[in-house]
Amino acid sequence: MSHDHTWRFDDTFLRALAAYELPALQSALAVRRIGRRRFLQLSGITGALLVLGAAPVARARTGADPAARAFAPNAWLAIRERDILIYAVNPELGQGVKTSLPMIVAEELDAAWDDVHVEQADIDAARYGQQFAGGSRSVPTHWEALRHAGAAARAMLVGAAAARWGVAPAECSTAESHVLHGPSGRRLSFFELAAEAARQPVPHGDALKLKSRDGFRLLGQRIGGVDNRAIVTGAPLFTGDLQLPGLLTAVYQKGPATGARPREANLDEIKRLPGVVDAFILEGNGLANELMPGVAIVAKSTWAAFSAKAALRVEWDESEAATDSWSGAIRAAEDILGKDGAIEVAARGDVEAALAGAARTLEADYRYAFVTHAQLEPQCCVAWHRDGGLELWAPTQAPQRALPLLANVSGLAPERITINQSRGGGGFGRRLVNEWMCETAAIAQRVAGPVRLQWTREDDMQHDFFRAGGFHRLTAGLDAQGRLAGWRHRLVSFSADGSNAVSGGQLSAQTFPGSLPAQHRLSQTLLPWRTPCGPWRAPGSNVFAFVVQSFLHELAVAAQRDHLGFLLEQLGPPRWLQEGDPGALHTGRAAAVLRLAAEKAGWGRALPPGRGLGLAFYFSHAGHVAEVAEVSVDADKRVTVHRVTVAADVGPIVNRSGAEAQCEGSVIDGVSTLFALAVTHENGRVQETNFHRYPLLRMAQAPAVDVHFIESDVPPTGLGEPALPPVAPAVCNAIFAACGQRIRRLPIREEGFMG
Repeated sequence: MSHDHTWRFDDTFLRALAAYELPALQSALAVRRIGRRRFLQLSGITGALLVLGAAPVARARTGADPAARAFAPNAWLAIRERDILIYAVNPELGQGVKTSLPMIVAEELDAAWDDVHVEQADIDAARYGQQFAGGSRSVPTHWEALRHAGAAARAMLVGAAAARWGVAPAECSTAESHVLHGPSGRRLSFFELAAEAARQPVPHGDALKLKSRDGFRLLGQRIGGVDNRAIVTGAPLFTGDLQLPGLLTAVYQKGPATGARPREANLDEIKRLPGVVDAFILEGNGLANELMPGVAIVAKSTWAAFSAKAALRVEWDESEAATDSWSGAIRAAEDILGKDGAIEVAARGDVEAALAGAARTLEADYRYAFVTHAQLEPQCCVAWHRDGGLELWAPTQAPQRALPLLANVSGLAPERITINQSRGGGGFGRRLVNEWMCETAAIAQRVAGPVRLQWTREDDMQHDFFRAGGFHRLTAGLDAQGRLAGWRHRLVSFSADGSNAVSGGQLSAQTFPGSLPAQHRLSQTLLPWRTPCGPWRAPGSNVFAFVVQSFLHELAVAAQRDHLGFLLEQLGPPRWLQEGDPGALHTGRAAAVLRLAAEKAGWGRALPPGRGLGLAFYFSHAGHVAEVAEVSVDADKRVTVHRVTVAADVGPIVNRSGAEAQCEGSVIDGVSTLFALAVTHENGRVQETNFHRYPLLRMAQAPAVDVHFIESDVPPTGLGEPALPPVAPAVCNAIFAACGQRIRRLPIREEGFMG
């Protein structure tokens, strides 16, 4: 959004703009906010000749002025005089959707990618629907709408060319931003046809012919990120780069434990420090996802703000603060796992009789620690309270979800709040929670002019919404042929309200790869936990994969069976586990990626002593992914992950470069986490304050990653999450193959291993 001026408009304004009814335009100016640059884009004054949206509602007029020739329903794309503008509608946090989503439009449009210019779309649910980055949902959510937007524009361009040539549209084709007439060899560029295309009737969705996968020319190719050059040259893309007149910097100190309140602070001393503009206590509303109590410091520079924060002394009232203890949770879980959980999740048959009658019974306890998101960019947000409204710039994963929270904290109506989407330096689920935006808004209402709230790494680690730890006891019976005869799974997880498990901590039948044995029982007990928890990359799957896939390997070893064959047996014949649901696990697709990963990794080949292969499969976020890790373990129990082979079926690949990068990043993230990452709480306080106590994977430790795709004919899903869950069990199974010691606790340093 432009910083120099704002106007306000409503839906009447949009309709009037599309039809160029100037009196209606003038009467609609005072309702909603829109930047001057955005207004010019919508109206066509910047040179847009053909603008097309997912829900065409407008008619076009022709004339000498470029604005009068514009076609502006709801802008997904605009064909301008020299380029094709496509809006990226979802937040970009490094997952590549700012490139992949426009590629979908460009594919159906038949645009040459070199002709495409991509811009981040405004936050506007009425025009773009859900604008959200999480759950690997960006591509599947917008797949059909974006394809239709591109196909509709292509049909109108073909219609314009056919009319000019006096031929049937069926005689025309498109390629590389041109309409072609095969019989005569004539061709016209999209830019030459834009004005005439704007006069064509907007085709109905049912009349559009979308490409089949074998007709894709752009999708499936390797395309560099549209922001790559800007990133490597240091161009301003992030909220920390934003410059506004009189911009101030703020820091916010919250309590050492969730629920602590500032009783008093040395505010007078802080206000006298160089560069400090103000310091004050915010009482907050006690909601961890909105505004917790704390002390704000506002200064003229980041250095002044950070220096003042270092000098801040606060007396905290911790009478109602969290006292969570990881060591206490470990002791409680040890007692609980010996009996069925208080909550029965799934049960069938007499599992106790099945276990008692099994030829062999195995039981194992697994556990994993809390972890933090550790996104590269600490939380940062800019807010400007002016003219009775509030404008924010933020790298949020869920901008539309932030609006009601901001309204609650600020007391402003949602229509008085504008959010501008910034590129984010990582997210992994952390930026689905927008309390840092609420903090910025509350501070902005106390100062004159714009203010940037900047968290430190210590803030990020102390006040995260953590992935919760957990404790599992699995018991299984094998019959005389080494087949599963019974399955019992007990989980101890955490709850903030006593009824619902924290994010990613809910056990379900879907944690098992295939159909559970006929005799099974899954149960769960919830321990109280006050420190906020939230989604972390591939919620739930990231921990259940480690537990279930590791234990299945234990069973295969005990049965003296090949692990690959044992897993394929659990899947059974090819079928949808939920018939008619393309988002469900398909056992045939699962078997195919298992076989592909095994083939590419050389499953079953002889390896030298101290070296082993480990296999795992998991179905996560509608993606079927199998991985094989090749690992060596030396005499000092130092682990080296040499290579991870990834086989994935997530439907058609949109951007091969981005898809490979997501798989590679998932493997790096997974190896980093399983090696050494753990957050421990004692008396409600996080013990790991920075990376010196939370050692992320180093470049020298990173394995080679070999990625292979099966492009099945189903709608695509995202890839930000599905490739992460199999990493931990594949590596841990490989450690067992290399040295004979089983890993049942993460990180592996808790088992005496080093990465």
